Amino acid sequence: MQLTNEAMAKHTFLKGMYQDEYFPDAVVKMCEDVLVNLCREIEQQEPSDLDALYALTHKATEQINELEEVFEENGSEIETVARETIADDFVRIADAYGFTDADIEELIAPREW
Repeated sequence: MQLTNEAMAKHTFLKGMYQDEYFPDAVVKMCEDVLVNLCREIEQQEPSDLDALYALTHKATEQINELEEVFEENGSEIETVARETIADDFVRIADAYGFTDADIEELIAPREW
């Protein structure tokens, strides 16, 4: 399913991680899939307030938490560059869907990275 939000449809997710050889592309792609699926869920569910958005972003954050072991198995980890890149994309997603007042820390509150 194609994203209907034009900004997100054109966005290159996790660009900084793809550009860094430390992060295996196949594992970065798994993180990208989580973020694209988050966009799809936002488009389908159309959250009406921040609490509804946070419920969706928390689910996505927990899915990324589960990928930490996969990063480690591939000689990598979710470290500073990855944390910032992932967090930036969460903010970009919130902004693109009209939640410009979303708090970055709350968007990714359940993170373990």
